[in-house]
Amino acid sequence: MTRISLASLARDPEKLSSAMADSQRHPFLHGLSKHRGAPPTVVVIFGASGDLTARKLIPAVYNLSFDNLLPADFFLVGYGRKPIPDGEFRTLAAAAIKEFSRRELDASAWGRVAAHTSYVAGGYDEPAAFDRLAVHLDDIERQLGRDVQRMFYVSTPPSVFAPILRNLGASGLAAKHLGQPPHSKVIIEKPFGKDLASAAALNETIRSVFEEHQVYRIDHYLGKETVQDLLVQRFANSIFEPLWNRNFIDSVQITVAEEVGVGTRGGYYEQSGCLRDMIQNHTMQLLALTAMEPPVSLDAEAIRDEKVKLLKAIQPLVLGPGGDTARAQYAAGMIAGKAAKGYVEEEGISAESRTETYAALRLSINNWRWQGVPFYLRSGKRLARRVSEIAINFKRPPGTLFAEEGRFDLAANTLSFQIQPDEGLSLILNTKIPGLETRTQPVKMSFRYATTFGSNTPEAYERLVLDAMIGDGTLFIRGDEALASWKLCTPVLEAWAAAGREGMRNYDAGSWGPASADALLAKSGHLWRQP
Repeated sequence: MTRISLASLARDPEKLSSAMADSQRHPFLHGLSKHRGAPPTVVVIFGASGDLTARKLIPAVYNLSFDNLLPADFFLVGYGRKPIPDGEFRTLAAAAIKEFSRRELDASAWGRVAAHTSYVAGGYDEPAAFDRLAVHLDDIERQLGRDVQRMFYVSTPPSVFAPILRNLGASGLAAKHLGQPPHSKVIIEKPFGKDLASAAALNETIRSVFEEHQVYRIDHYLGKETVQDLLVQRFANSIFEPLWNRNFIDSVQITVAEEVGVGTRGGYYEQSGCLRDMIQNHTMQLLALTAMEPPVSLDAEAIRDEKVKLLKAIQPLVLGPGGDTARAQYAAGMIAGKAAKGYVEEEGISAESRTETYAALRLSINNWRWQGVPFYLRSGKRLARRVSEIAINFKRPPGTLFAEEGRFDLAANTLSFQIQPDEGLSLILNTKIPGLETRTQPVKMSFRYATTFGSNTPEAYERLVLDAMIGDGTLFIRGDEALASWKLCTPVLEAWAAAGREGMRNYDAGSWGPASADALLAKSGHLWRQP
């Protein structure tokens, strides 16, 4: 880590003033280095005219430039079917930054990227277009007089993942510099398959073109600050890890709730549903990080090894009535005081739709640490409010001392990681109410990233793009990890498909879900936490 000495600051009053100002604004950031060196890199975005590129990827690249985290030799190449001149692509990129970036457009920060931004038009199944792309990247290397790391970001509909991957192989782009740095790399957006068979087939296509160390399967939830903080809280605080087991934890709840409905995405959502869209990827990743064993190091493979072991330890779900799953569709209701229509009333949705907008699972992990501890997962649209959290519910203390009803309101201690919208964590403790009598009530102790470290927290995609550039795969999903998650979820999807609308329940928009989800917890004497 590079440190600035006090002597050098004293010789430069302007630098000293800036450093003091930064320290006063965010004292917890004092002494931290922002630098993680990435090699010279060209990033090629497939689907460069798409929504994800405009909302997330271009702003992520811009903010990395603003923070001086991009390599000095950095190039951005957009690739898409629509012919767009280089200048127009740069104009569109600047407009995306103005609309979606967490920071205002700074001419200097954007100028460093814009000067090396270009566009290549072509089909995703057009070999000649990939040959043109290869020539374009070769020209960049010739101008620099050195090899450049090539990172291909596949931000397209899943239907063209395979053609893109095959053409990257056929054109030689995937194998460029293979075996010696800088390597070619590929980042693949979700959804990674739609079931176990399709995910396995996609893995086979990838392996025919790329080595596993070149592949970065992205899940943007893993780039969120609180998700990364999970490992720190567990393994850097001695008050938690000794309690992180079946002896002290009663249950774990993971919630990923959305206020919004499907909107104009009805066509996509009908092919996906909640289990595929949220549970199989985002929620299962949160589960793996919460419950995995301590890794032997912070090396990416050590962490991913433990995640895979955890996912493989989850027992197959009991399906059918009275089993471990619940599904439902939102009906009409009220959201934030406004009327909201039901799912089957949305544009493009059939009245006979079998697609779930809410899914809940009760999981059992068959290992020494978690034997007998239920893990409850739920996700849905048109719920009471937008929130994602992990709640660790500890066992209640014996009631021998504080058992008198009316005087003592004892709650289970709960450690909650809030992932969105307000990143942070809270701990519920029992405390005495001030007064002459001994009475108790639960209180919440909270920490928020925005109030402690400042509100301009980096977006998840900034972290993930930077990690991929420097070759850190910790926050990305390995091939066997994706398959382990699909192995658990695919039988559920098949059972629901076979049942049709039988077992499908409804819940009012603006509620916390169906009664069938409450019944999953009631069997063990638990209730859903209301975040």
